[in-house]
Amino acid sequence: MQALIDAAEAGKQVLALVEVKARFDEANNIVWARKLEKAGVHVVYGLVGLKTHCKLALVIREEDGRLRHYSHVGTGNYNPKTSRIYEDFGLFTTDAQVGKDLTRLFNELSGYAIEKKFKRLLVAPLHLRKGLVRLINTEAKNARAGKPAHIRIKVNSMVDEEIIDALYRASAAGVKVDIWVRGICSLRADLPGVSDNITVRSILGRYLEHSRIFAFAGDGDPQVYIGSADMMHRNLDRRIEALVRVTSPEHVDDLLTLFDLAMDDQTSSWHLGAEGVWTRHSIDAAGDPLRDLQDETMNNVRRRKRSRTAR
Repeated sequence: MQALIDAAEAGKQVLALVEVKARFDEANNIVWARKLEKAGVHVVYGLVGLKTHCKLALVIREEDGRLRHYSHVGTGNYNPKTSRIYEDFGLFTTDAQVGKDLTRLFNELSGYAIEKKFKRLLVAPLHLRKGLVRLINTEAKNARAGKPAHIRIKVNSMVDEEIIDALYRASAAGVKVDIWVRGICSLRADLPGVSDNITVRSILGRYLEHSRIFAFAGDGDPQVYIGSADMMHRNLDRRIEALVRVTSPEHVDDLLTLFDLAMDDQTSSWHLGAEGVWTRHSIDAAGDPLRDLQDETMNNVRRRKRSRTAR
């Protein structure tokens, strides 16, 4: 926030969308909004009737005579407290198409409505559910054609009927469906002929699992998204949410590898079984602790950090 104020006072054009209805942060956000306005920042408060829940940042700079976009689309809030205890992902990129999409989205958020479709984004409330259902149906079509098909979804909550029904249809068509959910899950994994190919896991640990990942096999062209939306009516119908497609092969591999580890039987997790009952799986047949995914992830982060420092 201070950097935005510094930029405005230095003569840069700064737009900040402040969500007043931010749970636990309403008063704090109002204070910051007043400070931003005093510094000359153009402060907007979103669209009437829709809470703004997407996590977006965009910096446009002139470099060597041309404009360059620095875009960030995340799954977590720009909050120094939760960033220490929440597990989240963010895509930081200079990809021109993502920059154009974010420019258009910010223009619409500071205007009147979300109307246009985007090239690398799925945006609620108009296009996100439709886009996900289309991707799910494509996997079902591929499975019926004998092609490899796989759906992997990581969310905080899974309760939207239209998404769940699409997943049931995909499962019945032969698609392997892996669901990694932290909280509420209305999807059943014990319906014969309906959810035979659906596996549901939950991981609870030191950090609060908060990222949202949507991955589709895509007949060899993986369609992988990260973003802010849970599969709930409020997110898909009454909020501004954004998912961004991740295209870097390295990033795609990282996310899919993480998913493989989360769903592996050697990873400590909770399994959703018959009658909606969750069962904890934390030790192997010999009584030894199973893999702690969060510890392993943090160790990988530290190794990468040391490797970059060494270079």
